[in-house]
Amino acid sequence: MVFTEEWLANYKRRKGMKPKVAVPEVAVPAPAKRHKFGAEKMEVDGITFVSRKEAAHYSELLLLLKAKKIENLALQVPFLITINNIKICKYLADFTYTDDKGVFHVEDVKGMRTPIYKLKKRMVEATYPFKIEEV
Repeated sequence: MVFTEEWLANYKRRKGMKPKVAVPEVAVPAPAKRHKFGAEKMEVDGITFVSRKEAAHYSELLLLLKAKKIENLALQVPFLITINNIKICKYLADFTYTDDKGVFHVEDVKGMRTPIYKLKKRMVEATYPFKIEEV
């Protein structure tokens, strides 16, 4: 049986032996990590959003802000959920703002409503005097 140099180098590499002849290693870039639900990161005005849908909604809110239909636009606003003075968890709202009628809005851009999100939404709505609007 005849063995080639390539076969021998591969065999030694598999067995953890160092080859006598230096075999050039080819660097293979790691594949980009894919989001669990298929969302693609997007950047608008230097702000990175976790999905295209969230970035598009931010662009819409910016237009409303420039048209003075809304004010006090904030991103990734934390709301603490406490029961009997014990911190249970934290909910991060995608957007909060006040409309031109003075009504406070909390919005969450959703592609997939996970069980944890549903639970947090119910706890926030039971704790705070507003409803979370899903976009």
